[in-house]
Amino acid sequence: MSYKTSPLTEPVYDYLLKTSLREPDALRALRAETERHPHGGMRICPEQGQLMRLLIELTGAKSALEIGVFTGYSTLSVALALPHDGRLIACERNAEWPTVGQPFWQDAGVEDIIDLRIGKAAETLDALIQEGQSATFDFAFIDGDKKNYGVYYEQCLTLIRPGGLILIDNVLWDGRLIDAADTELATTTIRTLNEKIHGDERVSISMLPVGDGLTIIRKRD
Repeated sequence: MSYKTSPLTEPVYDYLLKTSLREPDALRALRAETERHPHGGMRICPEQGQLMRLLIELTGAKSALEIGVFTGYSTLSVALALPHDGRLIACERNAEWPTVGQPFWQDAGVEDIIDLRIGKAAETLDALIQEGQSATFDFAFIDGDKKNYGVYYEQCLTLIRPGGLILIDNVLWDGRLIDAADTELATTTIRTLNEKIHGDERVSISMLPVGDGLTIIRKRD
């Protein structure tokens, strides 16, 4: 028993990974490739990817949205958990970054599941809404540009079915949120969204200290 989350020292973190991480070969290889990328620190941690896959399995999700692909490690994590007839619409504004991951998607046999949309994610999501796809998705992962997090949240809430899940990354923002003097747009946007979600009766929530903070949101029926 413990009254608060145990601190993760490097030895404890190594033990956590050693005794719990089940990372498919394609994911492990893509993670290694991403670590060599100039912006490699932007990828999610492997235990977060595993948690996402477990949530997809638990909910039986077949259709998913991803906002922010980067090199595609999180994309591959989600796609591997979806059934063979599933679909993942992955939104990324930088056309170059996903090219790192695409060969690994192919090696894992999930390239047909992933529908990569290059451009502004807000426009892609709005188009899906206009096409009548509201309340048709089971799962969404928000990890794109932070200044638009509030927009993405509302769009995903529209697109996700009742009972579906939305996961939001970086909700602890490296501890910057508790510094009132930090008024950068990304910081204030995440801070405002966290407060909004906390009081949002449309959803059930749990914020977890995984990676840089992960909020799991269930759209209520």
